[in-house]
Amino acid sequence: MGATVSWPSFAFMHVVVLLLCLGSGFPYVACSFLGGNETDRLALLAFKAEITTDIFGALNTWNESIPFCQWLGVTELRLHNNSLSQPIPPEIGRLQRLQGLYLGNNSFSGEIPPNISACTNLVSLELFGNRLVGKISVELGSLFKLEVLHIAENELTGGIPSVFANLSSLIHLNMAANRIGGNIPFALGQLTNLEVLILGENRLVGTIPLSIFNLSSISRFNVITNQIRGSLPSELGNTLPNLQFLEVGMNLLSGPIPVSISNATKLLHIGLVSNRFSGKVPPFEKLHDLRRLILAQNRLGIGEADDLSFLTSLTNTTNMTNLNLGENNFGGMLTDTISNLSTNLRRLNLRRNKIVGSIPTGIGNLVNLQALGLSGNHFTSNIPADLRKLEKLQILSLSSNNLYGEIPLMFGNLTLLTVLSISQNRFHGSIPSSIGKCKMLEELGLDRNNLTGTIPREVMSLSSLLYINISQNNLTGSLPVEVGNLRNVEELDVSENMLVGNVPSDLGSCVKLRLLYMEGNKFWGILPSTLSNLRGIEELDLSQNNFSGQIPGYLPDFVFLRKLNLSFNDFEGVVPKGGIFGNATAVFISGNKKLCGGIADLQLKSCNLSKGLKKGRFTLTLKLIISVGFGLLGLTLVLCFLYLWWSRKTTKVSSFKILGNSFMKLSYQSLHKATDSFSPANLIGMGSFGSVYKGFIDQGKKVVAVKVLNLNFRGAAKSFIAECKALKSIKHRNLVKVLTACSSIDFQGNDFKALVYEFMVNGSLEEWLHQNGNEDDGHNESRNLSLLQRLNIAIDVASALDYLHHHCLKPIVHCDLKPSNVLLDDEMVGHVGDFGLARFLPEEHWQSNSIGIRGSVGYAAPEYGMGNEVSTFGDVYSYGILILEIFIGKRPTDITFNDSVTLHNFAKIALPEQGASIADPTLFQQSENGEVSSGINNTTNHNSIEGQRIEECLISILKLGITCSEELMRDRPAMNEVVAQLNVIKNALLGDITAL
Repeated sequence: MGATVSWPSFAFMHVVVLLLCLGSGFPYVACSFLGGNETDRLALLAFKAEITTDIFGALNTWNESIPFCQWLGVTELRLHNNSLSQPIPPEIGRLQRLQGLYLGNNSFSGEIPPNISACTNLVSLELFGNRLVGKISVELGSLFKLEVLHIAENELTGGIPSVFANLSSLIHLNMAANRIGGNIPFALGQLTNLEVLILGENRLVGTIPLSIFNLSSISRFNVITNQIRGSLPSELGNTLPNLQFLEVGMNLLSGPIPVSISNATKLLHIGLVSNRFSGKVPPFEKLHDLRRLILAQNRLGIGEADDLSFLTSLTNTTNMTNLNLGENNFGGMLTDTISNLSTNLRRLNLRRNKIVGSIPTGIGNLVNLQALGLSGNHFTSNIPADLRKLEKLQILSLSSNNLYGEIPLMFGNLTLLTVLSISQNRFHGSIPSSIGKCKMLEELGLDRNNLTGTIPREVMSLSSLLYINISQNNLTGSLPVEVGNLRNVEELDVSENMLVGNVPSDLGSCVKLRLLYMEGNKFWGILPSTLSNLRGIEELDLSQNNFSGQIPGYLPDFVFLRKLNLSFNDFEGVVPKGGIFGNATAVFISGNKKLCGGIADLQLKSCNLSKGLKKGRFTLTLKLIISVGFGLLGLTLVLCFLYLWWSRKTTKVSSFKILGNSFMKLSYQSLHKATDSFSPANLIGMGSFGSVYKGFIDQGKKVVAVKVLNLNFRGAAKSFIAECKALKSIKHRNLVKVLTACSSIDFQGNDFKALVYEFMVNGSLEEWLHQNGNEDDGHNESRNLSLLQRLNIAIDVASALDYLHHHCLKPIVHCDLKPSNVLLDDEMVGHVGDFGLARFLPEEHWQSNSIGIRGSVGYAAPEYGMGNEVSTFGDVYSYGILILEIFIGKRPTDITFNDSVTLHNFAKIALPEQGASIADPTLFQQSENGEVSSGINNTTNHNSIEGQRIEECLISILKLGITCSEELMRDRPAMNEVVAQLNVIKNALLGDITAL
């Protein structure tokens, strides 16, 4: 992979080999043919001429001083993990001595050339991860020496050719993730050397041929996500003695699990999820190496007391990490046998069965448990105190049972919890404030219980929460003002309680809210204007309360709102007709007797016209007053002009609120004092258009960051206006909060412009990634960001861009994303700042030829350099570079990079084999005390499940960074897709499970 390659025009000729795979940093040496001719030599030189970049010197030996048969690479063509596109040239069939063809993870299109069958010496053919289409050529069945055929992750159609039965040397066959249909050919059972057969994620139908189950060499069998019917043969465990991975999930298989399965003693993974298996589960006493048993979403168990007796046979499986029995018919009690399972168990899922009795107290012995799902059963007990021992627990789901008692205080000890769901039980008493200690909590479900008391402020201060449901209880008091701390929450449900008081204006800080349910309480008063910030709201239910006043004018402007229920309150006045109010099926306003107007479908009374006449007479009187007042106004304007001119000459302060009435008012004099006369000692940064100082306002009680514009710098004034315009209309937990702007005159009579921000204690991401060798600052040792911290910051930045691009009234493009513009608060939450180059879309009057390059060198999208207009995909490119920098630890402007070797292709060349080796070495120098992955450190065993998960995380993140920073805009994802992928990566790193 050490090169960027274009297909050479000589069409391969008689090239026997080319190897560019540099997994270890050096090319593989394989010179096996001793003969040759001048045509071969010239062909190889012509290929070398087509190589545009060779950063590892893979082709240095290809010169006149060495016989060409001694050049590096002579029997295999390895070009995987590049960006090669277009169809595979049919001339490849001329390479008759070729033994290995590796073209995986590219962008090849078209069909698989049938004349590859002419390469009769092929041992390995890997074409996975491309865009190949069409049917699989039957000619491939003539490659009698083929041992590996890997054509997964394409768009191949048709069926599996029966002639593959002729590939008697085949060991590995992978055709997964295509569109292949039809039956699995019975003839595949003739491949007596086959060890790996992967046909998952296709459109296969019919049954699994019995001949497959007679292939005693099979170690991995995968047909997941097809439409396969039938059952597993009773002798499966006897006929497949070498089976390690049995993966048949998400099909239509039925019948019992074969009792003989325990005889396949090498089994590591049994995956039968989402089928129609039924009956009792057989014992697994011989499967000592079993790690994962996934039987969820079947019809197993018959609802009897001994349904779970097979668990006793699992007590000797000391490597078990995942036991998933959810969504079956298991009955009986969960006995203390569960406490004797492997202490390596990470995930235990028994949800949605028919289990009765108590939760076993010994469950606390499973000290490495990260996810526990017992919801949807018939448990009747208190929550056992032993649960406090599960300090690594991240997901706890106990909902929909008959559990009772008070919610235990010990939940505060489970500080790694991300999901806590105990809804629909019989818990009573108050919500423990100790839940506020769970600083990583994202989902909290306490609904449908008998809880009383007030809502703890500590719980409402958990900024990590994405979802909180405390509905259908008997909670009293008001909604705490701390609700404004839920800046990341997307769903908030406090409905059907006995809450009172006004809606806190702080609720407007929850700008990511999509679903807000407050119905069935006793809230009163006028809805606060700050709720206008909730522009991403999709459902809003305020019904059955005592709200009054007019329907707020901002509600018609909520473009994402699809359901609005204001019924049975005391609203009055005219019902708007715009926005959601134009859809009578989406708006509910009955029970408000003082409302009138609106569209006809709402069937409301007409508004009183007499009031309109009175208003008309008032308007005439007002016009007379205005006419008289215009003369006075003209005189006033003249006097104001003279006053401003005089005040400028006498250096008197003239400040005004750029950002609107809701922002504080600070003068030049107050900022001068706050920063100790803009002392160099308070200088904390230098930006594109000015300097940033640390300051103290409110008698020194509040720390702020003051960005002073250098108005002598060209574009600074325009930057100030752009930043004010952007910051005035946005608010998000991952954007730096602006406190005010100051446009005034300094003590020398010069223009002065500054922006005042919330101070970020931990500085910029730039300072954490690149410390410039400053070991005397006292922070060097502690400023090594862990893998999880970097991932969280990456998610923070992505969430901010997602908000700017997709959830503002007009899309906003930041245009200058880089580490120095990402600031970190005291909890290491990332905040995007510096909107000096920001642009609103669409920009109708923006001319392409006046734009120039947007952003900073190394981070600006390549299309900006060609005069293209700004777009959200420009930010995506910058974000991709930022991601690579965060996890590789190198700036895009690093001296090791140049025009031909960029940070982007440096990462692309390394993946997937060398993904971990190019990661920032500081990732391997610390432990993340208490975090689920235990961090990445020198002792991490990369062959362990945890080590593999960490390495897979790094590779997935780097792949995402590469995709975001693709040269062509159309190849980059949108930011909402990026956020979704990042959350998948984080969940995989933390060992999350979707079944709980």
